[in-house]
Amino acid sequence: MRHKIKIAGSIVCAISLAGLAAACGSSSPSSPSSSSGASTVKNTVTMESSPTGPLTRDFNPYSSSSAGSVLGLTDMINEPLLQFDLEKPGTVYPWLATSSAWSNGGKTITFTLRSGVKYTNGDAFNAADVAFVFGMLKKYPTMNQSGLPIVSASAPNATTAVVNFSSSQYAAFYNIANVPMVPQAVWSKISNPSTYSNPTPIGTGPYMFDTFSTSGVLLKKNPNYWQPGKPKVAYLDFPAYDSNTTANLALESGALTWGGNFVSDIKSAFLAKNANYHVWDAPIHTETIIPNLTKWPLSDLAVRQAVSDGVDRTVISDDGEDGQQPPAIQPGSLTLLTLPTDASYLTPQTSGPAYTTTYNTALAKSILVKAGFKMHSNGYFYLGSKELAFTIMDPSAYTDFDDDNAIIASDLKAAGIDVTVSAVSVNAWNADIADGDFEATCHWGTAGTSPYYDYNGYLNDALTAPIGKTAVGDYERFYSSAADADLTAFAGTTSATAQKADIVSLEKIVATQLPVIPIFYGVAWDEYNTTNFTGWPTAADPYAPGEPSGPFNEYTVLQLTPKS
Repeated sequence: MRHKIKIAGSIVCAISLAGLAAACGSSSPSSPSSSSGASTVKNTVTMESSPTGPLTRDFNPYSSSSAGSVLGLTDMINEPLLQFDLEKPGTVYPWLATSSAWSNGGKTITFTLRSGVKYTNGDAFNAADVAFVFGMLKKYPTMNQSGLPIVSASAPNATTAVVNFSSSQYAAFYNIANVPMVPQAVWSKISNPSTYSNPTPIGTGPYMFDTFSTSGVLLKKNPNYWQPGKPKVAYLDFPAYDSNTTANLALESGALTWGGNFVSDIKSAFLAKNANYHVWDAPIHTETIIPNLTKWPLSDLAVRQAVSDGVDRTVISDDGEDGQQPPAIQPGSLTLLTLPTDASYLTPQTSGPAYTTTYNTALAKSILVKAGFKMHSNGYFYLGSKELAFTIMDPSAYTDFDDDNAIIASDLKAAGIDVTVSAVSVNAWNADIADGDFEATCHWGTAGTSPYYDYNGYLNDALTAPIGKTAVGDYERFYSSAADADLTAFAGTTSATAQKADIVSLEKIVATQLPVIPIFYGVAWDEYNTTNFTGWPTAADPYAPGEPSGPFNEYTVLQLTPKS
């Protein structure tokens, strides 16, 4: 997902005649047919998790760049073992698993599975599938997107699955339970599942694959879903938009039911147009500038410090993000805490001036001078004969990041750093950050049940890879035994006091070494239309984050009821 279609990670529908037909709808019970996937049936939710451009028929649930992952449809077909409400910490919904239990000091977890669940091809789901999936993730590290240290997995009987880890994984419970399930009978026959496109996905979910085109995907209701009476929504339409702009046009016209994008001037462009248009943006992670630590000049800590002091986060928030994503300028904001949500993890040690972001061009320049840089007549710093310059790259489809990067470039040029903005396709961006072919990029964090998930996503060595190899996290290529030790310690205890101490240590690492540079607090962008459906999550009823991205969007769709 785009951290939200940045309505980041993290979504809406491109306007088309077919999309407009979806907004009007009809009572026809027949399957919709449209090259864009847009439905002509009224009982259809048209949703978008991220602008993508033309699609490739790839629904591998273990690839963050597959069409299924980017569109946010994975969990509608390939469900997780459990569902979570990140807006109510501690709330866990039984799903394919009815319960779980830790043993062996957090190195072993046992899931008790629901009986009677079937895949969309009619085969029974059982513990052998769970054991196969975790074994597959162990064998193919690029599929193991959370870096879980899996040792083995087994199925003592049809409803009991056991997964063993090399270290305690209490804190990784959310990541473990969110692994999507696939049928062993199908995937065991794939020679290399890490590159398998899974063109016609089979799962246990409430929806089945219906139609595909390069401009959209349509899912239809699974008539044999294990939750009686659900889903009540007959079709899910996932159009492919080439940018926030086209997606938002569809959102504003009513062609898109549910979006997760950045919408500029959202009050007048969206909310004021229809009483049935609503927005709920819950903060869920910290968004950063990710520097490539293998390439000069951002491999130089002094440069990263100058960048951090040289950008005006308030202007980025107000202008680039239209005030919808708060700037990371609170005490402790040089850490990866989504403040004020995670304020309980701050201590007097990490909430003082040294851990607070500042916008100070003069300070940025003085840091560079102290590090041996000299200003040349062209207005930029040099170190010897090398100009202090780098390129910041993001998808052109993410229009807010375009604006953010323009502000960053302008601010840093005033500080003597020559920054170029590069806008690329979503597919090219995903590939480049994964294999390390970039100098800097803006990126969203990792939502989860504690700050551990943001830190783990940004800093865990197990997620990164050498330049030219595929990383699934830690894209900056930050290798730190201290950070890894803190992450391991946090995951290995259930003591809130000990976990807080581990997070404080991680806060210090980020604040002093700036492996990533926090900019603002990312929200779960959620724009939705109540014209045809009721049951949406709200601030008053936050049963799930409202963002139309997996894994929580499945739970949301199952709460929706068509209006008569």
